[in-house]
Amino acid sequence: MSLPNEKGFPKDFLWGASSSSAQIEGGYDCDGKGLTVWDVKPLNPGTCSFHYASDLYHHYKEDIALMAEMGFKAYRMSIAWARILPEGEGEINQAGIDFYKDLFNECHKHGIEPVVTIFHFDLPLKLQEKYGGWKDRKMIDIYVNYCRVLFENFKDDVKYWLTYNEQNMLVFFGAFDMIGGSGKFSTPNDLYNQAHIQNVAQAKAIHLCHEMCPNSKIGPAPNITTSYPKTCNPMDVIAAMNMDDLRNNFYLDALVFGEYPKSVYRYFEKQHVVIDVHEGDFECMKTCHPDFIGFNCYGNDTTEYLEHYELDLSELEKADNRDMSYLIKLMEKPGVGKACKNEYFAKNSVDGNSYDPYCIRVTARRLTDRYHLPVIITENGYGRPDVLEADGSIHDQYRIEHLKETIKQMKLGIEEGADIFGYCPWSAVDLVSTREGITKRYGFIYVDRDEDDEKAKTAEMKRYRKDSFYWYKRVIETNGEDLEGEK
Repeated sequence: MSLPNEKGFPKDFLWGASSSSAQIEGGYDCDGKGLTVWDVKPLNPGTCSFHYASDLYHHYKEDIALMAEMGFKAYRMSIAWARILPEGEGEINQAGIDFYKDLFNECHKHGIEPVVTIFHFDLPLKLQEKYGGWKDRKMIDIYVNYCRVLFENFKDDVKYWLTYNEQNMLVFFGAFDMIGGSGKFSTPNDLYNQAHIQNVAQAKAIHLCHEMCPNSKIGPAPNITTSYPKTCNPMDVIAAMNMDDLRNNFYLDALVFGEYPKSVYRYFEKQHVVIDVHEGDFECMKTCHPDFIGFNCYGNDTTEYLEHYELDLSELEKADNRDMSYLIKLMEKPGVGKACKNEYFAKNSVDGNSYDPYCIRVTARRLTDRYHLPVIITENGYGRPDVLEADGSIHDQYRIEHLKETIKQMKLGIEEGADIFGYCPWSAVDLVSTREGITKRYGFIYVDRDEDDEKAKTAEMKRYRKDSFYWYKRVIETNGEDLEGEK
């Protein structure tokens, strides 16, 4: 008897790329859309708003045609909650339904499978004002009712649903609201109770999807890494294990096993966290049975043990959240561990930046072993300023190298047993970065706009194919066999 020895990517592998409504659509005040928290959030100096973004709202046919030219099998995108329900609840905006219907039809016309995120950070502003966002358990039913509207209208259009993008990042980095931009501090007790409410809401949405959309599949989409221990010191190894529980497993264990990892309760005790659990919460999570796991992965973390102390984040109040030291400070979890530099990470030969090409290989294997569910990579990429040359070319070899080495390792991970069925890097088209405007670009397709919102109102926002566009097209054509590519 010989052992199975399959090589390479599955023949039906979903190659594609990703985006989010707030960062790509624009049209923030078009056709009845309500405002979101991202439409009003404070901006870093010199960066554009999300109001006009990359104007997918008026360019979606062109953009999907370009994705089809690359050979996309999937397009991971999100729906703007406030475009469907302008106040987050109540009256439905038919123009929003029609827009996404048209977008999905365009995808299917080109043989592209939409992979649709139900919520990707852009909470309707009215829900934030009325309920304080996810602090209120009323949000569970509000979110589920929003899901019901989506499932009723798009059950025949969408095969793959994602419940919530990077829920864990809103908590892990949420002590000073890095993503939301409110500039407000939150206690660990506030954050982890919000996380529990979100977990219950997602579980109910998964139950509902299985009931209403029998031909669809649904799963979560957190940002998942694997913590490497800084050294072989057992304290660093334990710190890395506990960091994985706190940063990653807390969210997935809830939806797959219906429980939280035991190690997090020690952290909760020291941080005065008491989860407000209602009757039926854990049973709802335990029985929801997600069909797959989507996960965003830009690089794994390296963890060093950190003694417990009272964390003081006051220095961040006027800090620049684009600075890496800002993120490193938010990653300090007293009594668990802190992030540190990994000297073994690769250096990009073009721009010299450090990156982790093993991140998906390692993490997808870990997720496969722990949860026994198929996984799809819903984000992974390389954000850098790009230069549009006079002849319309964009030479982004640094991005090609990063993605090539990551895909090479991902392929090995699949051969080692990782159950990966798709890869959707960030991003298909240039979009507005969470903290760094349009200057920090990720796309295969360049959008000709700058940080000036006034200019963006009337800008043509012409699209250009980057070198990575042609490279990724070749990767998809050969199902990941040719990673050198040819223009």
